[in-house]
Amino acid sequence: MSSSYTRRLSLLAALGFALAVGGAAAQNYPPQEKMGGMRTNVQGLHTMPATVTATDPKSGTVDVTAGGMALRVHFPPPAMAELKAGDQITLHMGFSKP
Repeated sequence: MSSSYTRRLSLLAALGFALAVGGAAAQNYPPQEKMGGMRTNVQGLHTMPATVTATDPKSGTVDVTAGGMALRVHFPPPAMAELKAGDQITLHMGFSKP
C-alpha cells in the first residue's frame, strides 16, 4: 500500500468520523442528534495521538502528524478555533459506507 494511498484513506476516515460525530456539513453544523444513523455503522473506530502542525480557522482544516504520517483533517470551524501548531491532540477515527 503506497504512502499516498494510506494518507488519502486516513484523511477520508478522519473526515467521515468528523462528519459522524462533529456535524460538519456544508455551511450548517446541525446538532448530533439530527444526524440520524450515521453513527450506527461506523467501523474501525480507533484513536491516534497527533501533533497539530497547521490550522486554517476559516475552512476548519487541521494539519497534523500522527503515526509518522502527515494528515489533513476537517472539523467545523468553531470546534477547532482554539487549536494551534504544536498542540498535542487525540484523533478519534473511523469510517462508514453509504
